Amino acid sequence: MAIQIGAKPDSGFTDPIGMLKDCHRRIEHFLDILFLVVDRARGRRLTEEEQSAVQAALRYFHVGGQRHSADEEESLFPRLRAEASMGSMDVIDRLEGDHHHAEDLHQSVDWLYTAWIAAGVLEAGDEERLLSQTRELKQLYAEHIHIEETVVFPHAAQVLNREAIASMGDEFSARRK
Repeated sequence: MAIQIGAKPDSGFTDPIGMLKDCHRRIEHFLDILFLVVDRARGRRLTEEEQSAVQAALRYFHVGGQRHSADEEESLFPRLRAEASMGSMDVIDRLEGDHHHAEDLHQSVDWLYTAWIAAGVLEAGDEERLLSQTRELKQLYAEHIHIEETVVFPHAAQVLNREAIASMGDEFSARRK
C-alpha cells in the first residue's frame, strides 16, 4: 500500500489493538480494489494495471489477511473468552464464523480472478459470480469490522491488563517472523 504524506503511522507491536484497526483499513482498501476491478472490467481483458492491483490484493489476503485472522483467533479472542466478562460470547463465535465464511469467499474470488488473468476473459456467469462474491465480502467485512471496532476492541482495551496486551503484541510479532 502506498505511503501517504501526513497519514497516521501504523501502530506497532506495543499496540496490538491499533494494529488490528490498521489492518482493517488495509482490508477495506484491498476489498475495494477487488470489487472495483470486476465492476469496471466486465466483458473485457484486464489491463496490466488492473492485473497488478488484483494480484497485490490477492497476495495481501493470502498473507496479511490470514495473519489478521490468526491474531484475532489465537491471541485476542481466547483472552476475551477467559475474561468471560463480555456477557455472551456469541459475538466472538459470530466473528470466528465470519472468518470461515470470508475464507470460503476468498478462495472462490482468488480462483475466478486467477482464471480471468490466465485466460484473458471470464464467462458472463463467472463475472456475475465474482461481482456478487466481492460485493458479499465487502458487506461481510463492513459488518465484521464495525462490531470489532465498536464493541470488541473497546471491551478488550477495558478488560485486558498491560501484560495481556504485551503478550498479544509479542504473539503478533512472532507470527511475522
